Amino acid sequence: MFLGLDSSTQSLSALIIDPANGSVAHESSVNFGTDLPAYNSPSGFIPGGADGEVHADPLMWIEAIDLLFSRVAESFDLSQVTAIAASGQQHGSAYFDNSLVQRLGSLDASKSLKEQLAPALTRATAPIWMDTATSEECAEIAKAVGGDDEVCQLSGSIAIERFTGPQIRRFYKQDPDAYANTGTIHLVSSLIGSIMAGKSIDIDHGDGAGMNLLNLHTLEWDPDLIKATAPNLRDKLPCPAAASTVSGTISNYFVEKYSFSSNCQIALSTGDNPSSLVGMGATEPGTFVISLGTSDTFFAAMSKAVTDPQGFGHVFGNPAGGFMSLICFRNGSLSREALRDELGLDWNDFDADGLAKTPAGNEDRLMLPFYGPEITPRRDFSAPIRNFPDDAPAEVQVRALLEGQFLNMRLHSSWLGEQPTLIRLTGGASQNNGIAQLIANIFQAPVERFAVANGAALGAALRAAHACGQDLSALSSQFCKPAADSRVDPDTSTSETYSKALASYKSLLDEQA
Repeated sequence: MFLGLDSSTQSLSALIIDPANGSVAHESSVNFGTDLPAYNSPSGFIPGGADGEVHADPLMWIEAIDLLFSRVAESFDLSQVTAIAASGQQHGSAYFDNSLVQRLGSLDASKSLKEQLAPALTRATAPIWMDTATSEECAEIAKAVGGDDEVCQLSGSIAIERFTGPQIRRFYKQDPDAYANTGTIHLVSSLIGSIMAGKSIDIDHGDGAGMNLLNLHTLEWDPDLIKATAPNLRDKLPCPAAASTVSGTISNYFVEKYSFSSNCQIALSTGDNPSSLVGMGATEPGTFVISLGTSDTFFAAMSKAVTDPQGFGHVFGNPAGGFMSLICFRNGSLSREALRDELGLDWNDFDADGLAKTPAGNEDRLMLPFYGPEITPRRDFSAPIRNFPDDAPAEVQVRALLEGQFLNMRLHSSWLGEQPTLIRLTGGASQNNGIAQLIANIFQAPVERFAVANGAALGAALRAAHACGQDLSALSSQFCKPAADSRVDPDTSTSETYSKALASYKSLLDEQA
């Protein structure tokens, strides 16, 4: 059996698969806010950060490991686990002194992880992906290497506030002594994996590419980006490596405390987005994944490494080999909920029956569907922009918003040069039949709804099995199945309509530049 761990913003989860019978053998989770209230982080981060700062307590992540395995061990024989891989929220980072390696290698099962690792921290809090406090540092890094276009060509993304490199630079500037005392900087994923392995493990190409430090062409830390970020940084970073790497066997701490087998293997960790690509069965080019949440997210495997010329999209390493894209759209359910509330509607108005009241293409009535600042495209919108009267009927506005969202997604994913043969849909709004059909029509590709609750944890478990020699395609066929009767095929008669609408949408967006 194979265990996947996922350290997300709000929880640490374990998912164990049994490929022998194609089943999920166990699932368990620790909610940071509910189960570890002493950290005063109800949503998994420290509230009230100033000037866009969003940090978490890394000791909360560490303590959660002990709590999770104490729960799992009560009802599951962990000696059955052959290998473990971890997934972690991307971009978050933790900072340790030179004692970390010795501490990891000599963990005492009679003590907690927290009490043994806490003295090694050189930074009490850890910046996470929600942090936007590093605009100045992003500009400094970009200027040092020749501009954002050069940063993007080197690393796959322009300098981004939430990425780890700018966060490291801010730490160096704010507390140079603590930075100088730092011996190792880990990502959330590599920290979890290092604790499991009892040694400091490498950073995989998937998560490493979310740092503005990894050179996509060499898959090594880029010397110019390293130099632009902070002094002596290369010495503080683990080496980059492929996600399929086996780091070694499990720490004896977990053998003694939770009855793992001493032969249990630890595969390299990766970020939650690359791990979700695996968990959604989308590691081969042609399958797009769209996650509909507070923000909507688009990701897909790439047949070759290309970068977004506008700098909105990102390129990460694909855990199965090669590369993947990720594009985030801030105004996801934020906009859908805002229009619903503004017009006094309910979700039935956004479903198939509501959309049936208006034709595909909405008779050229378009909306830029942004109720607040957007990151794709990067614009400071404050309200939607319509090419029709603001008091138009509700059904016209609903279709305009939804078509605008997915025309915007199609427009800003075109740089990939990939055509979808299948779209896998996940997230809260994925069960909406009207939205699923609309996505199928706009992209002219079939849509499947996905039933997996934690794609990142499943992806980690699948990667653990793959690292031990199991075939990833066969594993995906076993575990990455769509929900029953969830497939929606495109209405091919709408193809020309949406090709014209895409051009019109682009023109309306360009007018606002």
